[in-house]
Amino acid sequence: MASKRDIKRDLNNMVFDVVEECFSIQLYDEKKTQETEQFIEDAADFLEQTLTKINAAKTKKDFGPIVEEIENKAETWVERLNSMQ
Repeated sequence: MASKRDIKRDLNNMVFDVVEECFSIQLYDEKKTQETEQFIEDAADFLEQTLTKINAAKTKKDFGPIVEEIENKAETWVERLNSMQ
């Protein structure tokens, strides 16, 4: 099981990648600005909610559902990004 620090780092990297990709989409298609801005807001909200859960976790067993939620969200976000392009 990954440490709290590793989970936070991976989560931050995932959100950063989404934001970066959204900005790239905006550069190539200005019509998608509103859609990508909403995606960035959704990613920021997820980051905040998940960091709260991570900080509240007391034992390694508490991290399992959080990691699973992050992995599921990553798959959803990949599909969402692919549909924007």
